[in-house]
Amino acid sequence: MNRTIRFDVLTLFPGIFDGYVRQSLLEDAIQAARVQVHAWNMRDWTQDKHQRVDDRPFGGGPGMVLMAQPVIDCVQAVQQKADPPGKVVMLTPAGERLTQRTVEKLAQEPRLLLLCGRYEGFDDRIRHLLNPWEISVGDFVCNGGEVPAMVLIDTVIRLIPGVLGHEQSAADESHSEDGRIEYPQYTRPRVFNGLEVPEILLSGNHQAVAKWRREQSELRSRKDSTPRDAGPQTGGNESTGREAGAAQNKPS
Repeated sequence: MNRTIRFDVLTLFPGIFDGYVRQSLLEDAIQAARVQVHAWNMRDWTQDKHQRVDDRPFGGGPGMVLMAQPVIDCVQAVQQKADPPGKVVMLTPAGERLTQRTVEKLAQEPRLLLLCGRYEGFDDRIRHLLNPWEISVGDFVCNGGEVPAMVLIDTVIRLIPGVLGHEQSAADESHSEDGRIEYPQYTRPRVFNGLEVPEILLSGNHQAVAKWRREQSELRSRKDSTPRDAGPQTGGNESTGREAGAAQNKPS
């Protein structure tokens, strides 16, 4: 039986995913029953008569924090919608960095529940109660966890058999091995604005082409691993970034 994967996205804005699931490879994978994406509104599980899902943080401070009750109830209810209950993923900058190795692990799971935060993030008791797989898409803060969830879905589905047109595509691309960057690609026309396609790619010599691609990949990989100047700092510090990011529990 072919391997498939199901994503359940838990969010306050499920409508954000309406257009996303209708795009190219993902839409094709859904129609072929290789991938499922279901978006759930956490607000549907709140017990507050005014439909509130957030409240002011204890200890003071700006913004609002997502309350534990609607999030926990939503997760438990969604887990019962299908079998297996799935692995809960909390998108947070305090989590494990989303690398290709992490993507490979995620792609082995038959079902993933993606928790998308908002505002100043999740009440931390949610993390303790659910013991989620905490994942960060980078050292930055988004307005919510929905875009990071899309990044995760996009990267994972590429490793599901049959989603890509050619299975070798995933094997040859950047980061398929640690530190590896893919070789440069060219298509028609042969000359554009005075720049020509490397002659070796037009030779028809497959061994020579493969050798050139390996060399170019190695050259790009070495260049990419060269330390870069961090550049000017435009504000914030490690503490600020981490705390805004803990809120990226909040966003990502």
